[in-house]
Amino acid sequence: MEARIKPDTLAIVQRAAEMQGSSVSEFMVEAAEGAARKVLDDRYRIKLSVDDQRRFVELLLDPPEPSEALRRAAAAHEDLIGPV
Repeated sequence: MEARIKPDTLAIVQRAAEMQGSSVSEFMVEAAEGAARKVLDDRYRIKLSVDDQRRFVELLLDPPEPSEALRRAAAAHEDLIGPV
């Protein structure tokens, strides 16, 4: 992997890597991995308020009856794909 880094940014990265006892390459790969994991986590994790968490669990434990639209969708799915 190659990267063009401004001299002042490189100096900061070099200093931080040195303080951590790693090479600049190791430091940058570790930092990039951490940033990538955060982006993916933020993208795919659903965050709910406490009230929304409670409501979600209530609906899981005591789900409402399926609506007519859901029944039609399930029937259409069964016609196309087969039984679930």
